[in-house]
Amino acid sequence: MELSISRADHGDRTVVRLGGEIDVYTAPLVREKLDEQITAGRTDLVVDLTDVTFLDSTGLGVLVGRLKLTRTMGGSMRLVGTDDRVLKVFAITGLDKVFEVHPDLESALAAGTA
Repeated sequence: MELSISRADHGDRTVVRLGGEIDVYTAPLVREKLDEQITAGRTDLVVDLTDVTFLDSTGLGVLVGRLKLTRTMGGSMRLVGTDDRVLKVFAITGLDKVFEVHPDLESALAAGTA
């Protein structure tokens, strides 16, 4: 049930780095922390899942909800992930077609900038 959350601004993008397990117990905290960023006007988010070791359907639901919220506010949400178990959850659910998933933070930050 351990979870770590940190954030850093990169220009107009905000990176929220998550680590540990995102499940029914920790998902409400993830939702709260992402909502804090969105309500503060930071709607161009990169959620770094590199250090996430487990993601269940509750955590997935939080990410889908925040993606919809950022889009309705004219923003975007990109993910960074490399863990096969975590990426498999996106593939099985078809959400790998909905989310932009990048292999590293640099490519996620560079995406969408011209």
